[in-house]
Amino acid sequence: MNKRAKLLYGLVYLLSLLPLWVHYLCSDVMYLLVYKVLGYRVKVVRQNLSRSFPEQTEKERRQTERLFYKWLCDYAVETIKLTSISRKQIRKRLKFVNAEVINEIVKDGQSCAVYLGHYCNWEWVTSLPLWAPEEAQCGQIYHAMENGIVDQVLLHVRQRLGAISIPMAETLRQLLKFKSENKPVVIGYIADQVPFWNNIHHWCQFLNQDTPVLTGTERLARKLNHAVLYMDLSRPKRGYYEVELKLITRTPQQMEEYAITDAYFQMLEQTINREPQYWLWSHKRWKRTREEFNLRLDPETGKVDIISSVEELKEKRRRQQSTTEQS
Repeated sequence: MNKRAKLLYGLVYLLSLLPLWVHYLCSDVMYLLVYKVLGYRVKVVRQNLSRSFPEQTEKERRQTERLFYKWLCDYAVETIKLTSISRKQIRKRLKFVNAEVINEIVKDGQSCAVYLGHYCNWEWVTSLPLWAPEEAQCGQIYHAMENGIVDQVLLHVRQRLGAISIPMAETLRQLLKFKSENKPVVIGYIADQVPFWNNIHHWCQFLNQDTPVLTGTERLARKLNHAVLYMDLSRPKRGYYEVELKLITRTPQQMEEYAITDAYFQMLEQTINREPQYWLWSHKRWKRTREEFNLRLDPETGKVDIISSVEELKEKRRRQQSTTEQS
């Protein structure tokens, strides 16, 4: 870390030493500020909830909204606490109820690709090495944050319990390296993010919406023959989480294309429907539509225009149609 990152880390570390009950008092104050005063991304949250749960009443969705902001503030202070929380405490507060699933797979010499979502506290899941067999290298794929100082601090926090963070662009190279060393890996993939226009290969129905999805995890699992699991998180009470590992397949190469991806999103949807307040509703998950994608896709070349505006794309299509009709 550079000097500014070390300074920020030192401040965060000092804050993290406060008892967790003090953090939750701060979270309660943050909730009033973030939700009641600033209205942080309220329009985005309400639109996402309205489209995802059209069968619910406005009152029901507002209740989920309030609970979401309470959890979001808890997530923030819990992530700060991760900076110094002891191994004993994190094992007490985040339990893997069936970690033996990973033990059996690794014992057989196979690595694991573990799907999870932006649900409950995914930062605390970096404690997985405390439950996994010693011979396995645990880690997670990450996309660097725009703020380099914050990114350095988060990387240090995420790796302090033994998991490594692999940059998204280096994923295949790093996994091939571990494979060449006969080192089993257990890698977490948060795959409910929005793909870039030129990385959209598959769509599925997710929370009542036509959704472009990332398929890189499935492709890697097929290529490297990794067992695929889903990490189902729940929050029994404030400050405590449980993780159930659900096997999707140990033979990814035998499954139909996109079947693994579809299974993940079906399972994630079930998790969200169970307790929707714990998913990250404030991110713009559905900002890319199939209609716009079809405008950007050149059917002849298969290339996707990621630069032009929608207006420019529509005008280009009109000119193409006009030329076709004249010919």
